[in-house]
Amino acid sequence: MTDIENLGIKTVLHPVSDVAKAKAVYTALLGIEPQTDSAYYVGYDVAGQHIGLVPGGAGETVPVSYWHVTDIAGKIAEVTAAGGTVKQEARDVGHGRLVATVTDADGNVLGLLQDPQ
Repeated sequence: MTDIENLGIKTVLHPVSDVAKAKAVYTALLGIEPQTDSAYYVGYDVAGQHIGLVPGGAGETVPVSYWHVTDIAGKIAEVTAAGGTVKQEARDVGHGRLVATVTDADGNVLGLLQDPQ
């Protein structure tokens, strides 16, 4: 097995075409106002989960669940060695947070996220 810790799915990002309409629906669903509210990203932290709305979808058409890991490069290597394919290489999305996406053999998109340590 691996030394890379899998911290579970803690983040789900939803691509949206109309952020204002989506924000109204998610605010009603979650029962709280967003903690991050900008033209390029809306984020809610509720019940140990982070739910994000991504205007324009960042190339995605369905929600992507992000597995939080302690070593994103190592986890990408393990997943690709097992037959997965890199969809989007790891990149810094701000404050040292790294995200990447890989696909499984059926084309399902799996998000990986590493917070700075």
